[in-house]
Amino acid sequence: MTTGMEFFCYHRDRPGSTALRDELLEQHWAYMDQYATMMIARGPTFADDGDTPTGSVHIVDLPDPAAARAFAFDEPNYQAGAYRDVLLRRWRNTLGRTMWDFPGGRDGGSRYLVLGFGPGQAADLAVPPGQDELIAYGPLLSDDSTTWLGTAALVRAPGPDAARSILAPGQYAGLEVHNWRFGGRR
Repeated sequence: MTTGMEFFCYHRDRPGSTALRDELLEQHWAYMDQYATMMIARGPTFADDGDTPTGSVHIVDLPDPAAARAFAFDEPNYQAGAYRDVLLRRWRNTLGRTMWDFPGGRDGGSRYLVLGFGPGQAADLAVPPGQDELIAYGPLLSDDSTTWLGTAALVRAPGPDAARSILAPGQYAGLEVHNWRFGGRR
């Protein structure tokens, strides 16, 4: 249920920060626990080896852009320098549910974060038909929510190419696919 505005936040790891992230894991979880009732989705991304962390995704419903900036930049890993940058955008939850409501559950199959960055012409605004493997899906928007900047999706797929195919070909200036895992305390 939306109480404010939805935001997509992707903290990208600084190379060589795995030990620091491991050291701060409990602090990170404790920080995120404060936002548990506002989370739409969360979880780490990994390199192609499936083990080396590369970032941390949080899709969260917050009161306003100031609260979103505080959420992103007060995070313990960010404060300690574990992240090299932060992608923070308004987002729209086109599935209308959280990752915990995903019928496929939190385990089984490969999961991916797919990011499409737009050149200006809006694409993929509606949920693609026949996409039962979508965990979270929605447009990345400008701060005032009037300009489409891209699309972000969490998806279960047999591989990165299948994950990438959920976005319309040729509609994006850039596409990224990252290994992703359900986050939070087990």
